[in-house]
Amino acid sequence: MVFCSNCGEKLPKDAFFCPKCGIKTALGTEANAPTPSDELRQAFAKVSTEIEKAFTIAAREIQIAFQNTRENIQKSNVKEQIICGNCQWKNQGDSVYCVNCGTKLGSQDKEAKA
Repeated sequence: MVFCSNCGEKLPKDAFFCPKCGIKTALGTEANAPTPSDELRQAFAKVSTEIEKAFTIAAREIQIAFQNTRENIQKSNVKEQIICGNCQWKNQGDSVYCVNCGTKLGSQDKEAKA
């Protein structure tokens, strides 16, 4: 007759775990039966790997989104130059009057110059 080394419960002869306390029996140790904690550890390891993959993908996507946003902001801050119709002076995009000759700049004067 075999008894549990932890709680003293009578064990069936083919038990890998004690039915009362759940500890692995000598037979379970010999058979290398996985314990519930081993199964949980493996499940957590797998979940951990999947979470790490998800965070890596998310970090990459966030980095791309920040880069795109940065580029869009830089593009929106650059205004077209306004070429004066009177003297052909290149004025800043938000100018109302030509800084060279003082002529009022109109929408017909706008041209992009690089």
